[in-house]
Amino acid sequence: MAGKVKYHELSDSEKKKYLGEFYSMVALLKNREEVKSFFKDLLTLSEVVMISRRIQVAKMLLEGYTHEDIRKKLKIGFTTISQVEKWLNNGFGGYKKIIRKYKKKYKELDEFDKYGEVPFSSEWVRKKYPMYYFLSNLINRKK
Repeated sequence: MAGKVKYHELSDSEKKKYLGEFYSMVALLKNREEVKSFFKDLLTLSEVVMISRRIQVAKMLLEGYTHEDIRKKLKIGFTTISQVEKWLNNGFGGYKKIIRKYKKKYKELDEFDKYGEVPFSSEWVRKKYPMYYFLSNLINRKK
């Protein structure tokens, strides 16, 4: 019976093949629309939100927010914050590099101001994707 494949159970050649192809495919994406379409097909909404919130945590850590500030603002656990901080400080530099590039290119857009809420928070997602939460939004209005 087939089950979930765990990373540590893959052979070195399988890891290199799968990850290599994935990174190469991502590198082929030319613009925001291609990236958006690819990740919409690849990931569930929950996975996109989870990844996006990690990026927000990294951004906030780089901006000097405390763990408590981040926890309150994003409604996220200390474990996630600590893990992102670990990757931020001891990883391969990907977070820092892309956040610097993003801030340079989109310096006029502050996500918190742009959306009026914390991006990718549960409230933001509910407003951004109202049809996905239609039934629960309808029930919550009646309360």
